[in-house]
Amino acid sequence: MFVGQSACDLRLGRSFTFQQDKELCWGGGGEGPAVVHSSFRRLSGREKKEMQKEILNILGLPGRPRPHPPLRPPSSAPLFMLDLYHAMCADDEEETTVVNYGADTVMSFVNLVEQERNLLQPRPYWKEFRFDLTPLPQGETVTAAEFRIYKTLTAGQRANRTLHISVYEIKRENRNRSDLVLLDMQSVPAGQEGWLAFDVTSASNHWLLQPRRNLGIRLYVETEDDRSLSAGWIGLVGRRGPRSKQPFMVTFFRESQIPCRPPRAVRPHPRRKKPKYDLPIPTIHGQPCKKHELYVSFSDLGWKDWVLAPTGYSAYYCDGECIHPMGACMNATNHAIIQQVVHLMKPNEVPSACCAPTKLSSISVLFYDDNNNVILKKHRNMVVKTCGCL
Repeated sequence: MFVGQSACDLRLGRSFTFQQDKELCWGGGGEGPAVVHSSFRRLSGREKKEMQKEILNILGLPGRPRPHPPLRPPSSAPLFMLDLYHAMCADDEEETTVVNYGADTVMSFVNLVEQERNLLQPRPYWKEFRFDLTPLPQGETVTAAEFRIYKTLTAGQRANRTLHISVYEIKRENRNRSDLVLLDMQSVPAGQEGWLAFDVTSASNHWLLQPRRNLGIRLYVETEDDRSLSAGWIGLVGRRGPRSKQPFMVTFFRESQIPCRPPRAVRPHPRRKKPKYDLPIPTIHGQPCKKHELYVSFSDLGWKDWVLAPTGYSAYYCDGECIHPMGACMNATNHAIIQQVVHLMKPNEVPSACCAPTKLSSISVLFYDDNNNVILKKHRNMVVKTCGCL
């Protein structure tokens, strides 16, 4: 990965250049940033494609997603995911997990099918929803799943009346009846307005194991005296409502095993030279090990149509010499100190200690997949926090 190399600052701008522009002392010595010389080199089209491939591998994507152009105004699912993204970014600094579900990946699914029992038909009234969960990430375990539906205020409702809203998984459809399993139930005041979230984790797990048995969920509304009401009559918004308030499903995932990057394809020309950006730029003689600026721009890679946020991020990189004696700003390990002493005595036998990241942090990326589902994923070890001699 290009973050770990001793190279100059990567600016994936319109000119696609490499740039070294700043050195940042990360240690406790109180040094301010020192501006050094700048150098640029334009990336070729082949190098740009190689860079895109590397980043897609890191993101765990087999290729560049090509979603359909999103409708305007944005629908409820992307808006919810954007709020979740900002919360997840705040958690990145503390390396905590998002929304109390222990998740590092979140996916939203739009409502594909919606039908309800006609008001002219015998009670009880109900409303059905169906979601396609087939494009799920591999190697991930579901930690939670929610069905979210918006309730508006409606005229003629007594605000203090209690409504019981139940959500069921449809296990089997028969001619005269359906086999249902209760997933969640909430009691809400008739005068309440806002989003309601129902736990549908067990249904999500069933659909993952047997996608063909995904018949959706069914919602019922009853009063305290067991009288059935229409979902629309109490203000529950469906597909015909405002786009920002349409129902959707959101599923939370956690990596079930240590992720590994997919193997790279065998190159047809093994003797071909590596792209120039793979070659480390020589360290400036005498400069101590420090953290340097390295910015990666998703926007300038041409990914604005599927990466919602961020437009780019500061990855940083470590470069410099591990000079003896190593001060506090070098953040050296005991092993590195001993190795450096032996290196001074036997420079041809023992290599010098290396300047490398000693602490890394995560970034969160919000993007569309090919089916226009919105995915929020936390990628670990993407940003250099501190450098040191190892």
